[in-house]
Amino acid sequence: MTAYLLERAWVGDRFLDDVLVEVEDGRFTSVTPDSDPPRAIPVRGLVVPGLANTHSHAFHRALRGRTQRERGTFWTWRDQMYAVAARLDPDTYLALARATYREMAAAGITCVGEFHYVHHRPDGSTYADPNEMGDVLVEAARQAGIRITLLDTLYLSSGFGVPPEGAQLRYSDGSVGAWADRVDALTADVTAASHAVTGMAVHSVRAVPAAELSAVAARLDGRPFHVHLSEQVAENTACLEAYGVTPARLLADHGLLGPTSSLVHATHLTDDDIELIGGAGAHASFCPTTERDLGDGIGPSRRLHDAGARLTLGSDSHAVIDLFEEMRAVELDERLATQQRGHWTAAELLTAATTAGHASLGWDDAGAIAVGRRADLVVVDPASPRTAGAGRDEGAVVFAASAEDVQRVMVDGRWVVQEGERYDIGLELEAAIARIWGEGRT
Repeated sequence: MTAYLLERAWVGDRFLDDVLVEVEDGRFTSVTPDSDPPRAIPVRGLVVPGLANTHSHAFHRALRGRTQRERGTFWTWRDQMYAVAARLDPDTYLALARATYREMAAAGITCVGEFHYVHHRPDGSTYADPNEMGDVLVEAARQAGIRITLLDTLYLSSGFGVPPEGAQLRYSDGSVGAWADRVDALTADVTAASHAVTGMAVHSVRAVPAAELSAVAARLDGRPFHVHLSEQVAENTACLEAYGVTPARLLADHGLLGPTSSLVHATHLTDDDIELIGGAGAHASFCPTTERDLGDGIGPSRRLHDAGARLTLGSDSHAVIDLFEEMRAVELDERLATQQRGHWTAAELLTAATTAGHASLGWDDAGAIAVGRRADLVVVDPASPRTAGAGRDEGAVVFAASAEDVQRVMVDGRWVVQEGERYDIGLELEAAIARIWGEGRT
């Protein structure tokens, strides 16, 4: 057992002073505010629970600073993303994912939901181990020191009724049955890994024919289920033309809308969609830094919450990896859309990034500094150039702090990030991305 005295920590729904936590076997065994023990290890700063990144495509990290250079559309960005996907092999993917997850850890992220669809060889043939690319991601998270929910993704078509082509060939298993059997084998592989669980995902309603969706629902077996939903107006229009209903209604009609569902983006929704999603108690995974980078639009976050949905946050394409920025962007984007302030409290946004985020990824025992929960701690500097003078409460964390202000990070009782490691992470990212682009730097 190890005891730490947290100078000021987020416990329950507020910051408290001098919180004594005892950690044993990776979990909190006691949490006592207003303590002054003589032998506890002091932890200075504002301490919050570990953050959960609910939507990640690790290989998109190689696109940062490249896709933003010229004008274009979501679809021209997608072509550049496909170019990266076509270059990946198990070795380069391990290097890139490990470095990306290390960047996440340094930003206070202790768990990632990896939306994984780069399954096979570039020509669509399987590796000797059909789950090699998924195993690579699980190993990358282990080496980076964070937990992972591997959301193995079904991808059967490139559009409504259009077969996969080009880079998409390596995404497809050919059928729901082949995909689900492979996911079951992957689940068996990671069962012994204390840092990993598996979930299931459908890439989008355009990537899986409606006739196959009920078969997906039948194979979930209580696992987390994630799907891109209504990210683009064009997706909604095409879905209405193909099936006569919106994407949200299509999922609901096939049993894929419920408490374990996470709807990624959920940007362009009708009033009925919002009621459906809220009534199902589903999660809505918002990724504001990616949604603004791609020009997707601003989703109805508050209306979804008020209808009964649970907000979570992701960094998606990793144009930015900073969940503090994602937190405040939800509120700030609502201000732009409505020309009014004060839609989300800092406490609500912090809950979205911690407790709700972990729950949506299948980690109900994480995301809070509480007895029995996994011992994750994120130490934020309250006196950086960004946070100085902002106070010592949740407002400072959500509306002033950034990933740069994270000083130390504990995951499952083990310190995985210490001060001064960012330069090393940058070098690792530079080398991994150079290998993918063949730029000759190592």
